[in-house]
Amino acid sequence: MKKADNILASDSFTLYDLKVEVVAIDKPMICGHKEGDCFLVIGENLVFPDNSNNYFSMYALSALLPLLPAKQRRLDKNDWMLSDSLIACPDPNCGAKFKITRIGTRSFSHAECTAVNHHAKSAEPPR
Repeated sequence: MKKADNILASDSFTLYDLKVEVVAIDKPMICGHKEGDCFLVIGENLVFPDNSNNYFSMYALSALLPLLPAKQRRLDKNDWMLSDSLIACPDPNCGAKFKITRIGTRSFSHAECTAVNHHAKSAEPPR
């Protein structure tokens, strides 16, 4: 293993790629959602596949965004974040739900994602 490869290996972390898909329930969808519309979460990026709408409600997105980074990470088998994967549209009159599915994993390099040296001592006091 070359030195650069060794540094990359010690610097890497894994995230799950996610698919967020609109699913219908028995209540009508009124916010412009269409069953099957989706986007992917790959690293820090939201990716809209060619076969999906190229728009997504900012209100629905605001309900989903806080959950996505946690869903990308390894979780304890008893963590509710692992089992709960259907998220309701924030409009109480809309019947859309958004299903978050893990679809694969991808490795990233810490150095390529931030300028902060993770080997440096933290300025925060220990807890």
